[in-house]
This record gives sequence, C-alpha cells and structure tokens, in this order.
Amino acid sequence: MTTEEDPADTQMASFTELARSRSGRPLADYDALWRWSVDEPAGFWHAVWDFYRLDDIAETTDGRPIAGDADILADSTMPGAKWFPRVRLNYVSAILRHAQRPGAAIVGIDETGDRTEIAWSDLPALVAGFARTLTGLGVGQGDVVAAYLPDIPEAVIAFLGTAHVGAIWSGCGQDYAPEGAAGRLAQLSPKVLVSAQGYHYNGKSVDKSADSGELALLLPELVAHVVVGEKTDTAADGTSGVRRIAYPDAVAAAGPPIEPASVAFDHPLWVLFSSGTTGRPKGIVHGHGGVVVEHLKAAGLHGDLGPDDVFFWQTALSWMMWNFQVAGLLCGARIVCYSGSPLYPDADRLWQIVESEGVTYFGTSPGQLQASRKANLAPGTDHDLSALRTLGSTGSTLAADLFTWVDDNVKSGLPISSISGGTDVVTAFAGGSTGVPVVAGELSVRYLGVALESWAPDRTPLVGEVGEMVITEPMPSMPVSFWNDADGARYRAAYFDHEWQNPPPRPVWRHGDWVTVTDRGSLIIHGRSDATLNRHGIRMGSADIYEVVEGIDEIAEAFVLGVDGPGGAYWMPLFVTLVPGARLDDELRTRVAAEVRWRLSPRHVPDEIIEAPGIPHTRTGKKLEVPVTGILAGRAEVNVDPKSVDDYDLIAWYAQQGTAHRW
Repeated sequence: MTTEEDPADTQMASFTELARSRSGRPLADYDALWRWSVDEPAGFWHAVWDFYRLDDIAETTDGRPIAGDADILADSTMPGAKWFPRVRLNYVSAILRHAQRPGAAIVGIDETGDRTEIAWSDLPALVAGFARTLTGLGVGQGDVVAAYLPDIPEAVIAFLGTAHVGAIWSGCGQDYAPEGAAGRLAQLSPKVLVSAQGYHYNGKSVDKSADSGELALLLPELVAHVVVGEKTDTAADGTSGVRRIAYPDAVAAAGPPIEPASVAFDHPLWVLFSSGTTGRPKGIVHGHGGVVVEHLKAAGLHGDLGPDDVFFWQTALSWMMWNFQVAGLLCGARIVCYSGSPLYPDADRLWQIVESEGVTYFGTSPGQLQASRKANLAPGTDHDLSALRTLGSTGSTLAADLFTWVDDNVKSGLPISSISGGTDVVTAFAGGSTGVPVVAGELSVRYLGVALESWAPDRTPLVGEVGEMVITEPMPSMPVSFWNDADGARYRAAYFDHEWQNPPPRPVWRHGDWVTVTDRGSLIIHGRSDATLNRHGIRMGSADIYEVVEGIDEIAEAFVLGVDGPGGAYWMPLFVTLVPGARLDDELRTRVAAEVRWRLSPRHVPDEIIEAPGIPHTRTGKKLEVPVTGILAGRAEVNVDPKSVDDYDLIAWYAQQGTAHRW
C-alpha cells in the first residue's frame, strides 16, 4: 500500500526553493534536499532561520546580523556543539507573534465532554499575568517551575508564563503518585508547583488534591503552589508556609506591559526526564533556541502545520509529545488538549474529537489504532473526517497492517507519518513528510538536518541491512546538558560512551535502536538494540515479532524476551494478552507460531507462548523489555522503580515465570 500527498503549495515546497538558491544545488528530490541539510548543516539551519523569519523575534549580542557559518554552528563537536552563539531570543516570542490571529489558539476537552478554549487574542494577557505572578514570587531566569497536571490548556499557559520570564519548566502527569513525581521534580528544587485538583479518567472522577498537597511537601524549596480548580487565592498554607494561589488569580496579575525575557540561544527552556525504570530518572535539559528551530522544522516543514490547521496529539505532560504538541502554536496552528482515557467509553472517543474539532493533523499511538481495528471501527464512515489531512503515530513501531487499516477504514490515501525520535532530542529523527510517498510499515524519510545512518560494528554505513541507529552530526535540539551533571559524564555515558568511541575518530550519537535504511531512503525500526533477541548468534528485533503477533485478531498485545540462561542456554518466551472473549488454546498457539514462521523465519518462532495478566510499560507506554529480561534471567542487580511503571504488580508475576522456567 502506497499513498502520496499532493506536494503543491506546502511549506516544504517553498522551503526547497529557498534551499536551491542558498545551496547552488538543483535539489531535484527530497533525498537531495536531505543530503544538503546534513552535508552543510550551518547553511541548512540558516535557511530554516530565515524561512521562518526568526530575526523578527531575536537579537544578537553585538547588534550585527547573522551572516557566516560560524554564526550558526560555531563548534560541531558532539557532545556540546555550539549553535547560534551570538543569538538571544525567547521561545514565547515565537508564539506570541501569532497573537493577532482570529479564533482559538488552544482548545481543552475532558473525558466528560466539557470544552474550553483560549482565543489567540487572550493569550498574551494570560501568559503575561502568569509571568507577573512568578516575578512577584521572586522567580526569574534559571529558577524552576514544576507542573503536576493533566493535558489541559492551563498547563500550556503556565509553561508559556514560565518561559516568558526565563525560568525553567518541568512537567509530570498526575497519573504519577506524589513520591514518583517527586523522584523527578525534587531533583530540580522548584520554587513553584502548578497542580490540578483532579481530572476524569476511565469514567471516574480522580481527586488529586491530597496528592498535590503531599507532593508540595516533598519539594522543600517551594515558595508557592498554584492550583487549577480553586476559585480564589487562598493565601498562605499554614502548615508549610507555601503560598497557595488559585490559577485564575495567577493569570490575572495586572501590571505594565512586559516583554519575554531575552535569553541565550541555549538557555534552558525545560527539563524532560528519562523513564527511570531501573535507576534515577535523568533530567534532560533543552534550550530555547534549539527547540524553536527544530520544532519549526519538524512541525512546519515536515508536518506542514500552519495557521489554517488544528493539531491534536493525544498525550500527557510526562511524555515529550506534549512539548511537541505545543509546537503547533509556534506554527500559528490551533492545538487541542485532551484530558482523559483515549479508549473511554470506547475506542471511538478520539475519532469523535477529530470530527468535532475539525482536526487536520491527528497524532496518536499504535495502541489506539490497534484498539480501533480490533473494535471493528470504521471512523471514515462513522465520522466526517474531511478536514483530516495527516495522521501521526509514535510511541512504538506502527505495523504495516495498521497502515492498511487506516487506508481502508479512516481515509483512503491519508498520509501516515509514523515517527521515531525521543525525549533525548524532543523531536523526531525520522517520519513522514509532505510530498513523499508512504509505504506501509516504513518511516518515509530521515528528517532534514538529521544525519542518521545504520552502522555495522566496524562503522560501515549499511543500506538494506539491520544496523545500529547513529546520528553523525549535531542537531540543535540535542540536550544542552543533563541536570546535575556538571562534568557531562552522565550525558556522555548515555549516548557517546560506546564501542565506536574507543578510540574516538569522531564522536557519534548512538541512540539504541536497530534500524534498516532502505535504498529509497526510508527506514524500518526493529526495536531497541539493548533488548536484542540473539538466538544462536542471529540478532532479531522485537518490533518485527510484535507486528506479526499483534496483527492476529485474538491478541491484544505481545511481549517477547530473549533470556540468557546457564551454560549458554537461551529462552525466548512470548507473553500475550488477549482481547475479551479470546482463549489461548493449542490452536491459537499453533496459528501464532505459523504466522511468525511464515512472515519472519523459523528462528523468530518463540520457545513458548504464555498468556499474561498484562504487559508492563513505562509511564509513556514503552514495553519494559530490558529490565524484565534481566528479572527472568535472575539477575539480582535488576531493580525496577515502582513509580516508573504503569502496573508494578506485574513485575512479581514475571519474576515468578523466570523462577518457574526449567532450563
């Protein structure tokens, strides 16, 4: 199945014309444009800067305009590449320049159907009000504002008010218990906490007022607690000395007009956290400027988001896709925030929102699409999806059969952008792009400015073969640093301390994924390289097996592990959860094994197929392949943090499976 979007009148087409004039190359197709972007990164990112007229919102330290390559990329060595060294700007300025637009900038919908909206014309005053409140509390550049919130418009306003004054934002979803949230946020010593009284999820009203109060007590340097859901300013909290401020009062603070603080290009904008399943979560710091240029490129050029668009990505504050969703505002698009279960009261819930809000770019997950398929939904028939022009998916690999399901049941020819990136760079390395054909099961292109290659162990780039995903040139949104990592040791260990760096001919970023780069320039992701299945010396990716097994109607989700045992023994169990009414009998086991053998190979067939009560995930939905493999192998040093897992009780069940296995 191949679909193709009409490339006429897209931002990518206009940008390509600018790139031709800058590069002196014909740039006849996307591959040529990508090659120029990685061969001449300074020239490429200068073109992005000019295409989005970022001079309008920035200044230079010496008043001279940006000109030569050294003004763009002064040092290309990773880690620590130096971008736009003379530039000062603020992320918020890039959004507020759209404030004269009519209509809503942000729409909020909760599970009950309650809807709110914030007009573009109201955005500057709300953001400035929150900024004034922070300033009045003594919060300024380099201080931290922490959020414990669902995906609601108030979260976006609080973030923008934080960035407005040059303070640093860090968000956490309210599905975390207070201790789990504090494991992340307390590292940052925040001065202000923003929380909500509660939310609705899965048909229930969830009261988070007590948890929010407990979290506030776990943040010892807190001076104020802003609460969404309280109606009036409740002044000082008598027990902790922390001032409680109702959100309406926080955004209503009056005063003379204020401009967003002018900060260095790499001044910290936010701190995102790694999953922290087997160790302390790592705080990943990104800068104002790097995020602005990267998100305009990814959302504007590749997503073609602009002022006529409605951008909805179902997400949560603990996931980097929340930060990327806000990028819709950078492009002048309307964004939709949804607080609630994506599958309540049934799998049709998000499709209802896509219709009612006239969503043009809908971002979701393979899990939601799989649930829609297994519920026999036909969203294109049941809803008016005429506005929808792109469907995005991330979180895990999007199987080829789901591309086909979307084409058959959502909208024929709808471009599907399956993307792969991460919290590490708060963007995508690869995905779909306007005007580029979509092939089922593949990510259409390496994104512009992303020097992504698949490497063999000897550093040889591979085409058409599985290798390690590496990034050989810097990206502006690579981390400025890790939090509390003064010498950069943890940062280097995460991405740069690997076999290819000893000795280091030139540092490269190893991301930890198995990938195939096809001869067409598209990509196939095979799963995490640190969770590789290695049976009899043959390396296999778990994602390939998931695509086959989760395509079987009776299987809700699959979980395959490769466990080393005594004396060189190797056990490869496949755990499955079933859809309601299904039963794992010998017939289904035989059919699963036959599908894997036929579509992959005999070596991919699991040793056992075991029904599980659930599959453990990180809070952002990634399967816990690495730690659970260690637990099944009986490695005593593996210690999963209960606060980082969606259902920690499952860990004990998997440990029992390892104990019961007879080698």
